[in-house]
Amino acid sequence: MLFPHIRLVGLRTRPSPAFLGLRWSASSSVSPAQAGPLPTEGEQQIIDRLTARFTPSRLAVQDVSGGCGTFYAITISSMAFKGLSTLKQHRLVTQELKEEVKGIHGLQIKTIPE
Repeated sequence: MLFPHIRLVGLRTRPSPAFLGLRWSASSSVSPAQAGPLPTEGEQQIIDRLTARFTPSRLAVQDVSGGCGTFYAITISSMAFKGLSTLKQHRLVTQELKEEVKGIHGLQIKTIPE
C-alpha cells in the first residue's frame, strides 16, 4: 500500500451538502462572499499543491476533522484524470500530497475527469 497510514474513504461516499459548494477555484462562478470562510493553513497547502500539479477547473478542500487538520475531504476536477481509472486518479492525488499526508489520518478523495 502506497500510504498505509492514509484511509481512503469509499468511492461512492457522498460529501455533505455543506461541502459541495465550498472553496471552488477561481475559475468557478462562486464569489468570495459565497465561498464561506477562508481556508485553514492545512487546506491552503493542499489547495496550492493540487492547483500547481493538476490545474483543476474545480477544487474543494475541507478539513472535516473538526479543525485539527487530520482528515480532509477533497473534490477535484481536472483534464489530468481523463482516461484513467478511479484508482489511478486517486493515486495521482495522494502521490502529489506525499509530504502533506505524513501528518494526516485520512483523506476522502473524489476525482472528476474532464
